[in-house]
Amino acid sequence: MLKNLFGTDKPLIGVIHLLPLPGSVRWDGQLSPIYERAEQEAIALSTGGIDGIIIENLFDAPFTKGRLDPATISSFTLAVSRVMALTNKPIGINCLRNDGLSSLAIALATQAHFIRVNVLTGAMVTDQGLIEGIAHELLLYRQHLGANKSIKIFADILVKHASPLAFSNDIGRIAHDTKTRALADALIISGHSTGDPPLLEDLNSVRTLLPECPIFAGSGVDKNNIVQILNVADGAIVGSSLKRQGVIDNPVDAERVRELKSAFTNTIDLIKNR
Repeated sequence: MLKNLFGTDKPLIGVIHLLPLPGSVRWDGQLSPIYERAEQEAIALSTGGIDGIIIENLFDAPFTKGRLDPATISSFTLAVSRVMALTNKPIGINCLRNDGLSSLAIALATQAHFIRVNVLTGAMVTDQGLIEGIAHELLLYRQHLGANKSIKIFADILVKHASPLAFSNDIGRIAHDTKTRALADALIISGHSTGDPPLLEDLNSVRTLLPECPIFAGSGVDKNNIVQILNVADGAIVGSSLKRQGVIDNPVDAERVRELKSAFTNTIDLIKNR
């Protein structure tokens, strides 16, 4: 699946964090800066050699745990369209905190390729309150849209900034259910917070139970830990370490993208030549 989607079995996916959108408490009333920065970051990521891009409304925090405001969805869709006009990289959508249906709708309208869902199955206690899984509703909606083949679902396992409300927090067991019962196309393992890398034992636990499932490291990946992570994971989704000075509020830095992509490629070659 990854080869068909990204052109490589081990993709490096960069993140565009949209500036606050209409409908969020941080929006300052200006649309142009949102689109201009998204376009600049798309160019920086593409020229830096990234394999795919995921676009999300990170700066809309504090998030709603339900459906996004229509103004947010509309402006998000336009931002995605403008990014896609500048790059042929596969594009993903993440409507935070957990609006997978809006992500699907945006992906369909813009012909994006995948979505990220923070809580696909189970229940998580978050700073937005209790968020429950949306697998049944989401997969039914994807079927209704006729997008089962064209839009893939990447699902977080024990998503960051949250704690599970469950009889077990065994990450391997939760990942197995997310793949086999909630029918995720790929799984994402992150650290506890934005910028924290996943624990290697978590990656290994999921890999052991699901040897054929695409697994991504979803946070905290940089050139210093890429070797350990790619020994287990199939790829990485990277935001903070690609920003200027590694600060999440800053724009994407094309030179940092090139540096990480070079380390990424060298690591893959090293693994293949063992």
